[in-house]
Amino acid sequence: VHPGSIPTELNRHSDPVAHQQLLDQMNESRRAQGLPPHFRKTIPQGAATSVWAGVVAPAETVGGRYCENCHVADIVTDPNLLPTGPGVRPYALDRDHAEALWAKSEALVGERF
Repeated sequence: VHPGSIPTELNRHSDPVAHQQLLDQMNESRRAQGLPPHFRKTIPQGAATSVWAGVVAPAETVGGRYCENCHVADIVTDPNLLPTGPGVRPYALDRDHAEALWAKSEALVGERF
C-alpha cells in the first residue's frame, strides 16, 4: 500500500531547503510531461488506501497487489514515466527481488522474521 506524499514527522530532521529543491525539481519534470504539480495529501487522505485495502476491498482483489489511491495500481512499463507517477513498475512485484530484499533486511538488523 502506498499512502502518497504526506507531511508527517518522518522528515522532521531533513533539510527544508533541500526538500523544497527536490519538490521544485519534481514539479519541473512533471510540467515537462504535461502533468499537474505534485501535491501532498493530508494524513487522513494518506490513510485512506490502507483503510480501503484492509477493511473495504475484498481480499481477493487486493491480496499480493500494489495499492494506491484506493485502488489496485496498474503495472506501468513505460520507462519514460516519472517515478512519482501513478502505477507500479514490474520489478517492484518481482518475487525473487522481494525475497532478496527481505533476506538483506533481516541481515542488516540481525533478526529473522
